[in-house]
Amino acid sequence: MTISSSLNAGVMGLNVNASRLSTISDNIANSATHGYKRSDVDFSSLVVTQSNSVYSAGGVRASSYKNVSDVGSLTSTKNATDIAVNGSGMIPVTNIAGLSTTGEDRDFMMVPTGSFSPDEDGFLKTTSGLYLLGWPTDAEGNVTGISRSNPTSLVPINTNVGTLTASATTEIDLNVNLPADTAVGASPFTLPIEYFDSLGLSSNLQLSFTKNADPSATTSSWTVNIIDEANSPTASVATFDVIFNKTTTAGGSVNSITPGAGATYDAATQTVSFTTASGTIDMKLGASDDSTGMTQLGKTFSHDNITKNGAPVGDVIATEINSEGILEAVYNSGFRRALFKIPAADVTNPNGLSALGNQAFQTSSSSGDVYLWDAGTGPTGSYAGYTLMESNTDIAAELTALIETQRAYSSNAKIIQTVDEMLQETTNLKR
Repeated sequence: MTISSSLNAGVMGLNVNASRLSTISDNIANSATHGYKRSDVDFSSLVVTQSNSVYSAGGVRASSYKNVSDVGSLTSTKNATDIAVNGSGMIPVTNIAGLSTTGEDRDFMMVPTGSFSPDEDGFLKTTSGLYLLGWPTDAEGNVTGISRSNPTSLVPINTNVGTLTASATTEIDLNVNLPADTAVGASPFTLPIEYFDSLGLSSNLQLSFTKNADPSATTSSWTVNIIDEANSPTASVATFDVIFNKTTTAGGSVNSITPGAGATYDAATQTVSFTTASGTIDMKLGASDDSTGMTQLGKTFSHDNITKNGAPVGDVIATEINSEGILEAVYNSGFRRALFKIPAADVTNPNGLSALGNQAFQTSSSSGDVYLWDAGTGPTGSYAGYTLMESNTDIAAELTALIETQRAYSSNAKIIQTVDEMLQETTNLKR
Protein backbone atom coordinates (compact mmCIF):
# COMPACT_ATOMS: atom_id res chain seq x y z
CA MET A 1 0.00 0.00 0.00
CA THR A 2 2.81 2.43 0.91
CA ILE A 3 4.73 1.76 -2.29
CA SER A 4 1.66 2.14 -4.47
CA SER A 5 0.75 5.44 -2.74
CA SER A 6 4.25 6.68 -3.47
CA LEU A 7 3.78 5.80 -7.11
CA ASN A 8 0.43 7.57 -7.14
CA ALA A 9 1.95 10.69 -5.52
CA GLY A 10 4.75 10.70 -8.07
CA VAL A 11 2.32 10.52 -10.97
CA MET A 12 0.27 13.36 -9.47
CA GLY A 13 3.48 15.35 -9.07
CA LEU A 14 4.18 14.92 -12.77
CA ASN A 15 0.66 16.07 -13.64
CA VAL A 16 0.65 19.23 -11.51
CA ASN A 17 4.11 20.27 -12.67
CA ALA A 18 3.00 19.70 -16.25
CA SER A 19 0.09 22.07 -15.52
CA ARG A 20 2.49 24.62 -14.08
CA LEU A 21 4.72 24.26 -17.14
CA SER A 22 1.67 25.03 -19.32
CA THR A 23 0.98 28.28 -17.46
CA ILE A 24 4.64 29.28 -17.68
CA SER A 25 4.64 28.59 -21.43
CA ASP A 26 1.48 30.67 -21.85
CA ASN A 27 2.91 33.54 -19.80
CA ILE A 28 6.18 33.69 -21.72
CA ALA A 29 4.40 33.41 -25.08
CA ASN A 30 2.15 36.36 -24.13
CA SER A 31 4.80 38.52 -22.49
CA ALA A 32 4.34 41.11 -25.27
CA THR A 33 0.52 40.82 -25.46
CA HIS A 34 -1.13 44.06 -24.30
CA GLY A 35 -3.54 43.47 -21.43
CA TYR A 36 -2.50 39.86 -20.85
CA LYS A 37 -2.96 38.66 -17.29
CA ARG A 38 -0.47 35.99 -16.27
CA SER A 39 -1.70 32.52 -15.34
CA ASP A 40 -0.56 30.86 -12.14
CA VAL A 41 -1.03 27.54 -10.32
CA ASP A 42 -1.64 26.94 -6.65
CA PHE A 43 -0.52 23.56 -5.28
CA SER A 44 -2.36 21.97 -2.35
CA SER A 45 -1.56 18.71 -0.60
CA LEU A 46 -3.89 15.71 -0.39
CA VAL A 47 -3.95 13.75 2.85
CA VAL A 48 -5.30 10.22 3.22
CA THR A 49 -6.16 8.46 6.45
CA GLN A 50 -2.98 7.55 8.30
CA SER A 51 -2.12 4.91 10.88
CA ASN A 52 0.61 5.03 13.46
CA SER A 53 2.64 2.30 11.80
CA VAL A 54 2.13 3.00 8.08
CA TYR A 55 2.24 6.29 6.18
CA SER A 56 0.43 6.62 2.86
CA ALA A 57 1.29 9.43 0.45
CA GLY A 58 -1.71 11.54 -0.45
CA GLY A 59 -0.13 13.47 -3.29
CA VAL A 60 -0.83 16.94 -4.61
CA ARG A 61 -3.37 18.75 -6.73
CA ALA A 62 -3.20 22.01 -8.68
CA SER A 63 -5.65 24.87 -9.14
CA SER A 64 -4.94 27.30 -11.98
CA TYR A 65 -6.16 30.91 -12.11
CA LYS A 66 -5.55 34.24 -13.87
CA ASN A 67 -3.81 36.91 -11.80
CA VAL A 68 -6.25 39.64 -12.89
CA SER A 69 -5.70 41.86 -9.83
CA ASP A 70 -2.04 42.35 -10.74
CA VAL A 71 -1.92 45.51 -12.88
CA GLY A 72 0.56 45.75 -15.74
CA SER A 73 2.62 48.83 -16.51
CA LEU A 74 1.26 51.48 -18.90
CA THR A 75 2.87 52.46 -22.20
CA SER A 76 2.12 55.49 -24.37
CA THR A 77 0.72 55.28 -27.91
CA LYS A 78 -0.33 57.75 -30.62
CA ASN A 79 -3.99 56.69 -30.76
CA ALA A 80 -6.40 58.77 -28.64
CA THR A 81 -8.78 55.84 -28.20
CA ASP A 82 -6.11 53.46 -26.94
CA ILE A 83 -7.22 53.27 -23.31
CA ALA A 84 -6.37 51.51 -20.07
CA VAL A 85 -7.51 51.76 -16.47
CA ASN A 86 -4.72 53.19 -14.33
CA GLY A 87 -5.31 50.87 -11.39
CA SER A 88 -8.17 48.53 -10.50
CA GLY A 89 -11.18 48.16 -12.76
CA MET A 90 -11.79 47.01 -16.31
CA ILE A 91 -13.25 48.32 -19.58
CA PRO A 92 -16.75 47.09 -20.59
CA VAL A 93 -16.96 45.50 -24.05
CA THR A 94 -19.14 43.16 -26.09
CA ASN A 95 -18.79 41.05 -29.24
CA ILE A 96 -20.14 41.77 -32.72
CA ALA A 97 -23.43 40.04 -31.91
CA GLY A 98 -23.94 42.62 -29.15
CA LEU A 99 -24.39 45.38 -31.76
CA SER A 100 -27.76 43.99 -32.86
CA THR A 101 -29.16 42.67 -29.57
CA THR A 102 -30.79 44.32 -26.56
CA GLY A 103 -28.97 44.92 -23.32
CA GLU A 104 -30.58 41.89 -21.69
CA ASP A 105 -29.34 39.55 -24.44
CA ARG A 106 -25.97 41.18 -25.08
CA ASP A 107 -22.78 39.35 -24.04
CA PHE A 108 -21.03 41.50 -21.43
CA MET A 109 -17.26 41.20 -21.15
CA MET A 110 -14.40 43.19 -19.66
CA VAL A 111 -10.85 43.90 -20.77
CA PRO A 112 -8.01 45.63 -18.89
CA THR A 113 -6.96 47.64 -21.95
CA GLY A 114 -7.95 48.08 -25.57
CA SER A 115 -6.81 49.69 -28.80
CA PHE A 116 -10.12 50.94 -30.19
CA SER A 117 -10.81 52.49 -33.57
CA PRO A 118 -14.04 53.13 -35.54
CA ASP A 119 -15.29 50.42 -37.87
CA GLU A 120 -17.10 51.18 -41.13
CA ASP A 121 -20.27 52.10 -39.18
CA GLY A 122 -18.51 54.24 -36.56
CA PHE A 123 -18.53 51.70 -33.70
CA LEU A 124 -15.33 51.64 -31.64
CA LYS A 125 -13.78 48.16 -31.74
CA THR A 126 -10.49 46.36 -31.27
CA THR A 127 -8.79 44.45 -34.06
CA SER A 128 -9.90 41.25 -32.30
CA GLY A 129 -13.58 42.24 -32.64
CA LEU A 130 -14.47 43.54 -29.17
CA TYR A 131 -16.75 46.60 -29.13
CA LEU A 132 -16.55 49.34 -26.51
CA LEU A 133 -19.61 49.96 -24.30
CA GLY A 134 -20.70 53.13 -22.52
CA TRP A 135 -23.62 55.35 -21.50
CA PRO A 136 -24.88 58.17 -23.78
CA THR A 137 -24.40 61.58 -22.13
CA ASP A 138 -25.77 65.08 -22.38
CA ALA A 139 -23.55 67.96 -23.53
CA GLU A 140 -22.05 68.31 -20.02
CA GLY A 141 -21.12 64.64 -19.78
CA ASN A 142 -23.92 63.65 -17.37
CA VAL A 143 -25.84 60.38 -17.59
CA THR A 144 -29.34 59.57 -16.38
CA GLY A 145 -31.55 56.50 -16.17
CA ILE A 146 -28.71 54.02 -15.68
CA SER A 147 -28.09 51.02 -13.45
CA ARG A 148 -24.63 50.62 -11.98
CA SER A 149 -25.19 47.06 -10.82
CA ASN A 150 -26.60 45.90 -14.15
CA PRO A 151 -24.70 46.40 -17.44
CA THR A 152 -27.84 46.17 -19.58
CA SER A 153 -28.06 49.99 -19.72
CA LEU A 154 -24.71 50.16 -21.54
CA VAL A 155 -24.76 50.57 -25.33
CA PRO A 156 -22.11 50.09 -28.05
CA ILE A 157 -20.27 53.38 -28.58
CA ASN A 158 -20.72 54.93 -32.02
CA THR A 159 -18.72 58.05 -32.84
CA ASN A 160 -21.01 58.96 -35.76
CA VAL A 161 -23.62 60.35 -33.33
CA GLY A 162 -21.49 63.48 -32.93
CA THR A 163 -20.94 64.41 -36.58
CA LEU A 164 -22.12 67.79 -37.89
CA THR A 165 -23.58 68.97 -34.60
CA ALA A 166 -24.37 72.39 -33.16
CA SER A 167 -25.06 73.44 -29.59
CA ALA A 168 -27.02 76.45 -28.38
CA THR A 169 -25.55 78.83 -25.82
CA THR A 170 -27.44 78.57 -22.54
CA GLU A 171 -24.84 79.68 -19.97
CA ILE A 172 -22.39 82.59 -19.76
CA ASP A 173 -19.93 83.33 -16.95
CA LEU A 174 -19.47 87.11 -16.87
CA ASN A 175 -16.12 88.25 -15.45
CA VAL A 176 -16.02 92.04 -15.83
CA ASN A 177 -14.25 94.76 -13.87
CA LEU A 178 -15.80 98.26 -13.91
CA PRO A 179 -13.56 101.29 -13.16
CA ALA A 180 -14.12 102.56 -9.62
CA ASP A 181 -13.45 106.21 -10.57
CA THR A 182 -16.13 106.43 -13.28
CA ALA A 183 -18.22 109.59 -13.00
CA VAL A 184 -22.00 109.68 -13.12
CA GLY A 185 -23.09 110.56 -16.66
CA ALA A 186 -19.93 109.18 -18.29
CA SER A 187 -20.30 107.24 -21.53
CA PRO A 188 -21.32 103.62 -20.93
CA PHE A 189 -18.79 100.84 -21.30
CA THR A 190 -19.83 98.30 -23.93
CA LEU A 191 -19.06 94.62 -24.31
CA PRO A 192 -20.11 92.34 -27.22
CA ILE A 193 -20.54 88.62 -26.45
CA GLU A 194 -21.03 86.10 -29.25
CA TYR A 195 -23.56 83.31 -28.73
CA PHE A 196 -24.99 80.46 -30.83
CA ASP A 197 -28.53 79.24 -31.42
CA SER A 198 -29.62 75.60 -31.76
CA LEU A 199 -28.92 75.72 -35.52
CA GLY A 200 -25.31 76.75 -34.94
CA LEU A 201 -25.91 80.30 -36.19
CA SER A 202 -23.93 83.06 -34.53
CA SER A 203 -25.29 86.29 -33.08
CA ASN A 204 -24.16 88.91 -30.54
CA LEU A 205 -25.31 90.23 -27.23
CA GLN A 206 -24.37 93.87 -26.63
CA LEU A 207 -23.90 94.67 -22.93
CA SER A 208 -23.62 98.27 -21.77
CA PHE A 209 -22.59 99.33 -18.26
CA THR A 210 -23.78 102.78 -17.07
CA LYS A 211 -22.66 104.42 -13.81
CA ASN A 212 -25.45 105.68 -11.55
CA ALA A 213 -25.43 107.98 -8.57
CA ASP A 214 -24.06 106.30 -5.46
CA PRO A 215 -26.88 105.02 -3.21
CA SER A 216 -24.75 105.65 -0.10
CA ALA A 217 -21.26 106.53 1.04
CA THR A 218 -20.31 102.84 1.13
CA THR A 219 -21.92 101.59 -2.12
CA SER A 220 -21.88 102.29 -5.86
CA SER A 221 -24.56 101.56 -8.46
CA TRP A 222 -24.40 100.49 -12.11
CA THR A 223 -27.07 99.58 -14.63
CA VAL A 224 -26.42 96.77 -17.09
CA ASN A 225 -28.45 96.77 -20.31
CA ILE A 226 -28.52 93.75 -22.66
CA ILE A 227 -29.38 94.00 -26.37
CA ASP A 228 -29.88 90.89 -28.50
CA GLU A 229 -28.86 91.76 -32.05
CA ALA A 230 -30.84 88.77 -33.37
CA ASN A 231 -33.98 90.54 -32.12
CA SER A 232 -33.07 94.17 -32.68
CA PRO A 233 -29.84 96.18 -32.75
CA THR A 234 -31.38 98.77 -30.42
CA ALA A 235 -34.14 97.17 -28.34
CA SER A 236 -33.20 95.94 -24.87
CA VAL A 237 -34.11 92.37 -23.85
CA ALA A 238 -33.12 92.75 -20.19
CA THR A 239 -31.68 95.16 -17.63
CA PHE A 240 -30.46 94.79 -14.08
CA ASP A 241 -28.76 96.96 -11.46
CA VAL A 242 -25.60 96.00 -9.61
CA ILE A 243 -24.68 97.52 -6.25
CA PHE A 244 -20.96 97.34 -5.34
CA ASN A 245 -19.37 97.71 -1.92
CA LYS A 246 -16.95 100.56 -1.20
CA THR A 247 -15.97 99.51 2.31
CA THR A 248 -12.39 98.72 3.36
CA THR A 249 -13.27 95.09 4.07
CA ALA A 250 -15.32 94.30 0.94
CA GLY A 251 -14.29 97.01 -1.50
CA GLY A 252 -15.15 96.34 -5.13
CA SER A 253 -17.29 93.24 -4.55
CA VAL A 254 -20.95 92.80 -5.42
CA ASN A 255 -23.35 93.86 -2.68
CA SER A 256 -26.66 93.05 -4.39
CA ILE A 257 -28.34 92.50 -7.76
CA THR A 258 -31.73 93.96 -8.65
CA PRO A 259 -33.33 92.56 -11.84
CA GLY A 260 -35.14 94.95 -14.14
CA ALA A 261 -37.35 94.48 -17.18
CA GLY A 262 -36.84 91.13 -18.93
CA ALA A 263 -34.53 89.73 -16.25
CA THR A 264 -34.85 87.39 -13.27
CA TYR A 265 -32.23 86.82 -10.59
CA ASP A 266 -31.39 83.71 -8.56
CA ALA A 267 -29.41 84.77 -5.50
CA ALA A 268 -28.46 81.16 -4.67
CA THR A 269 -26.51 80.78 -7.91
CA GLN A 270 -25.78 84.51 -8.53
CA THR A 271 -27.38 84.13 -11.96
CA VAL A 272 -29.37 86.60 -14.06
CA SER A 273 -31.64 84.92 -16.63
CA PHE A 274 -33.10 86.53 -19.76
CA THR A 275 -34.64 85.44 -23.07
CA THR A 276 -32.99 85.85 -26.46
CA ALA A 277 -34.20 84.98 -29.96
CA SER A 278 -32.91 81.42 -29.49
CA GLY A 279 -34.04 80.82 -25.92
CA THR A 280 -33.12 81.49 -22.30
CA ILE A 281 -29.56 82.32 -21.27
CA ASP A 282 -28.32 82.15 -17.69
CA MET A 283 -25.55 84.69 -16.97
CA LYS A 284 -23.55 84.03 -13.82
CA LEU A 285 -22.29 87.23 -12.18
CA GLY A 286 -20.30 85.92 -9.23
CA ALA A 287 -20.96 85.71 -5.51
CA SER A 288 -21.78 88.65 -3.29
CA ASP A 289 -18.86 89.88 -1.19
CA ASP A 290 -16.43 88.06 -3.49
CA SER A 291 -13.84 89.25 -5.99
CA THR A 292 -14.97 86.91 -8.76
CA GLY A 293 -17.52 87.60 -11.48
CA MET A 294 -18.34 91.33 -11.60
CA THR A 295 -16.09 93.71 -9.67
CA GLN A 296 -15.49 97.45 -9.32
CA LEU A 297 -11.76 97.93 -8.83
CA GLY A 298 -9.08 100.33 -10.09
CA LYS A 299 -9.36 102.46 -13.21
CA THR A 300 -9.52 99.85 -15.96
CA PHE A 301 -12.52 98.34 -17.72
CA SER A 302 -11.59 94.69 -18.35
CA HIS A 303 -13.42 91.56 -19.32
CA ASP A 304 -11.12 88.57 -19.00
CA ASN A 305 -12.19 84.91 -18.90
CA ILE A 306 -15.73 85.30 -20.18
CA THR A 307 -16.75 81.70 -20.76
CA LYS A 308 -19.88 80.23 -22.35
CA ASN A 309 -21.21 76.99 -23.70
CA GLY A 310 -22.58 76.42 -27.18
CA ALA A 311 -20.84 76.01 -30.51
CA PRO A 312 -21.38 76.45 -34.26
CA VAL A 313 -21.78 73.57 -36.69
CA GLY A 314 -18.54 71.65 -37.05
CA ASP A 315 -17.06 68.42 -38.39
CA VAL A 316 -15.54 65.87 -36.03
CA ILE A 317 -11.78 65.79 -36.44
CA ALA A 318 -10.94 63.56 -33.47
CA THR A 319 -12.38 61.64 -30.55
CA GLU A 320 -10.66 61.53 -27.17
CA ILE A 321 -11.29 59.86 -23.81
CA ASN A 322 -10.43 61.77 -20.65
CA SER A 323 -9.50 60.44 -17.21
CA GLU A 324 -13.15 60.25 -16.12
CA GLY A 325 -14.04 58.01 -19.05
CA ILE A 326 -15.84 60.77 -20.98
CA LEU A 327 -15.54 60.22 -24.72
CA GLU A 328 -15.53 63.65 -26.38
CA ALA A 329 -15.84 64.61 -30.02
CA VAL A 330 -13.41 67.36 -31.07
CA TYR A 331 -14.71 69.61 -33.87
CA ASN A 332 -12.88 71.76 -36.38
CA SER A 333 -14.73 74.74 -34.89
CA GLY A 334 -12.73 74.27 -31.67
CA PHE A 335 -15.72 72.90 -29.79
CA ARG A 336 -15.67 69.72 -27.71
CA ARG A 337 -18.80 67.74 -26.99
CA ALA A 338 -19.29 64.81 -24.58
CA LEU A 339 -20.84 61.80 -26.36
CA PHE A 340 -20.49 58.83 -24.02
CA LYS A 341 -19.33 57.97 -20.51
CA ILE A 342 -17.33 54.76 -20.11
CA PRO A 343 -17.59 53.32 -16.59
CA ALA A 344 -14.90 51.24 -14.91
CA ALA A 345 -16.21 47.74 -14.16
CA ASP A 346 -15.23 46.13 -10.86
CA VAL A 347 -15.94 42.84 -9.10
CA THR A 348 -15.26 41.64 -5.56
CA ASN A 349 -12.75 38.98 -6.60
CA PRO A 350 -11.05 39.85 -9.92
CA ASN A 351 -8.99 36.63 -9.84
CA GLY A 352 -12.26 34.67 -9.91
CA LEU A 353 -13.26 36.03 -13.33
CA SER A 354 -13.65 33.55 -16.17
CA ALA A 355 -10.98 34.08 -18.82
CA LEU A 356 -12.03 34.26 -22.48
CA GLY A 357 -10.01 34.87 -25.62
CA ASN A 358 -8.49 38.22 -26.59
CA GLN A 359 -7.72 39.21 -22.97
CA ALA A 360 -11.45 39.37 -22.16
CA PHE A 361 -13.14 38.23 -18.95
CA GLN A 362 -16.66 37.45 -17.75
CA THR A 363 -18.14 37.26 -14.28
CA SER A 364 -18.45 33.90 -12.56
CA SER A 365 -19.75 32.54 -9.28
CA SER A 366 -16.24 33.04 -7.84
CA SER A 367 -15.80 36.65 -8.97
CA GLY A 368 -19.00 38.15 -7.60
CA ASP A 369 -21.31 40.55 -9.41
CA VAL A 370 -20.08 43.48 -11.48
CA TYR A 371 -20.50 47.11 -10.40
CA LEU A 372 -20.01 50.02 -12.78
CA TRP A 373 -18.13 52.91 -11.16
CA ASP A 374 -17.29 56.31 -12.53
CA ALA A 375 -13.62 55.96 -13.41
CA GLY A 376 -11.42 57.24 -10.60
CA THR A 377 -14.05 56.72 -7.89
CA GLY A 378 -14.48 53.92 -5.37
CA PRO A 379 -11.85 51.20 -5.82
CA THR A 380 -11.29 51.92 -9.50
CA GLY A 381 -8.52 53.87 -11.19
CA SER A 382 -8.90 56.64 -13.72
CA TYR A 383 -8.80 56.13 -17.47
CA ALA A 384 -5.64 56.87 -19.43
CA GLY A 385 -6.02 57.77 -23.10
CA TYR A 386 -3.18 57.35 -25.63
CA THR A 387 -2.20 54.41 -23.42
CA LEU A 388 -2.14 50.62 -23.41
CA MET A 389 -1.44 48.26 -20.52
CA GLU A 390 1.42 45.85 -20.95
CA SER A 391 1.35 42.20 -19.97
CA ASN A 392 1.92 41.62 -16.26
CA THR A 393 4.30 38.75 -17.07
CA ASP A 394 7.74 39.03 -15.47
CA ILE A 395 10.09 37.12 -17.78
CA ALA A 396 12.79 36.73 -15.12
CA ALA A 397 10.30 35.31 -12.63
CA GLU A 398 8.88 32.96 -15.26
CA LEU A 399 12.33 31.61 -16.18
CA THR A 400 13.06 31.03 -12.50
CA ALA A 401 9.76 29.16 -12.16
CA LEU A 402 10.62 27.20 -15.29
CA ILE A 403 13.83 25.91 -13.70
CA GLU A 404 12.00 25.06 -10.47
CA THR A 405 9.29 23.21 -12.41
CA GLN A 406 11.83 21.28 -14.44
CA ARG A 407 13.61 20.13 -11.28
CA ALA A 408 10.33 19.25 -9.56
CA TYR A 409 9.21 17.26 -12.60
CA SER A 410 12.54 15.40 -12.75
CA SER A 411 12.34 14.64 -9.03
CA ASN A 412 8.83 13.21 -9.36
CA ALA A 413 9.98 11.15 -12.32
CA LYS A 414 12.81 9.87 -10.15
CA ILE A 415 10.28 8.80 -7.52
CA ILE A 416 8.40 6.78 -10.13
CA GLN A 417 11.64 5.25 -11.35
CA THR A 418 12.62 4.35 -7.77
CA VAL A 419 9.21 2.80 -7.04
CA ASP A 420 9.50 0.78 -10.25
CA GLU A 421 12.90 -0.53 -9.18
CA MET A 422 11.56 -1.45 -5.74
CA LEU A 423 8.60 -3.27 -7.24
CA GLN A 424 11.01 -5.09 -9.54
CA GLU A 425 13.02 -6.19 -6.48
CA THR A 426 9.82 -7.46 -4.89
CA THR A 427 9.01 -9.42 -8.04
CA ASN A 428 12.48 -10.93 -8.09
CA LEU A 429 11.94 -12.35 -4.59
CA LYS A 430 9.55 -14.90 -6.06
CA ARG A 431 12.20 -16.34 -8.32
